[in-house]
Amino acid sequence: MRMILYDGPSDKRANFHPLSLSRPIWELRCGMSTLIEKLIARIGATDVACFVEPYMADSYRAKTQMKVNDPATLTGEDLLIVNGRVKAAGFDVTPTGPSEVGVADDGEVLYARIAADDLAKLKTGGIDELLESATATLATVTPKLPTWNYTWDLVLANPEQLTDDFKSAGRSGIEGTVEQPNAIRGSDKDVFVAAGAVIHPMVVIDAENGPVYIDEDVEVHPFTRIEGPCYIGKKSILLGAKCREGNSIGPVCRIGGEVEESIIQGYSNKYHDGFLGHAYVGEWVNLGALTTNSDLKNDYSNVSVMLDGRRPINTGSTKVGSIIGDHTKTAIGVLLNTGSYVGAMALIMPTGKPLPKFIPSFAWFLEGVTTKGFGKGKLYETAGIAMGRRKCEWTEAEQAMWDAVFEMTAPARDEAIRRGRRKMLKK
Repeated sequence: MRMILYDGPSDKRANFHPLSLSRPIWELRCGMSTLIEKLIARIGATDVACFVEPYMADSYRAKTQMKVNDPATLTGEDLLIVNGRVKAAGFDVTPTGPSEVGVADDGEVLYARIAADDLAKLKTGGIDELLESATATLATVTPKLPTWNYTWDLVLANPEQLTDDFKSAGRSGIEGTVEQPNAIRGSDKDVFVAAGAVIHPMVVIDAENGPVYIDEDVEVHPFTRIEGPCYIGKKSILLGAKCREGNSIGPVCRIGGEVEESIIQGYSNKYHDGFLGHAYVGEWVNLGALTTNSDLKNDYSNVSVMLDGRRPINTGSTKVGSIIGDHTKTAIGVLLNTGSYVGAMALIMPTGKPLPKFIPSFAWFLEGVTTKGFGKGKLYETAGIAMGRRKCEWTEAEQAMWDAVFEMTAPARDEAIRRGRRKMLKK
């Protein structure tokens, strides 16, 4: 049996912008791992291929060992096709058995189990035509499978998922170096320090209310406090951070200041003081000194988020901070509003007050308005420098993907630029 992951329809992917502009949904994090890692573990798959949006296929091939957008993976043997939004913990479908297609109430395919004999009768030129012909030909069911619907779902589920993942990992104890004096609160069984990790003196690891997993080659500087549940990814550095409960920090991050119930995808810096709460931060982001987001409204009402710059979506939660796309940079003193959407490849300067709740991708936010700035070429140059500092490469495939994202995000950005020009003319 081969497992095929597919990224679902574009309108559902848009609910995870700006993070899903540059990656399939299953590469997003929740708890100690990505969604794809959870699905593979749940299903027990060893042969996995995938289908992503064409514009990101070349870039994604360089980051995964899976075959990407290869029609040959759709032939020859039994298939289990899984929508990347399906929650692994609730996926109770038997991987093998009679062919059937699980279709949600709105018509979205959540999974398809296709026996090889039936596969030979279907169209297999691509994932879309295969699912279309399978839905028209094979038995269909309406499963009650839970799905991830928005980025903030991942953030809100993170504390509980961290605890579950720690239990599943089944590891505790100290394999790295913990220098003294040091304090570990709670049970030693709820703390794991992996090989190569170094915990400096004067660090507090508080596992009283949840487990703490510190991965390989992490470095934790003095006067850091880490509250569980928490995961610190490989080769990340904590610099006197107030790491509150519920954080998932991906690999190769530099984290200082106060962080609470947030997910940082990886390769991002929040080096200095400032508060980040109930946020999801992409890769290659740099948050300047004293950059702070609000995650709670003064009237304690539910937070809304504008994914398209126009229509607010009620998150159903009183605690939602910022969603920040890849390669975005904030200057010192930037104040992000509650439920802010900050697009990818944006450059943001402070205004002395909370910024608008929607800042489009590739925006240069200067003097309180969205502008074209010096264009995407300068942003690409900065991205290449940032990646080079971590021994990663800005490739032609990467640039081609971001060129496509630039075009995709143009309508919202152009409208914001027009509003900015009108605002400037009134001054």
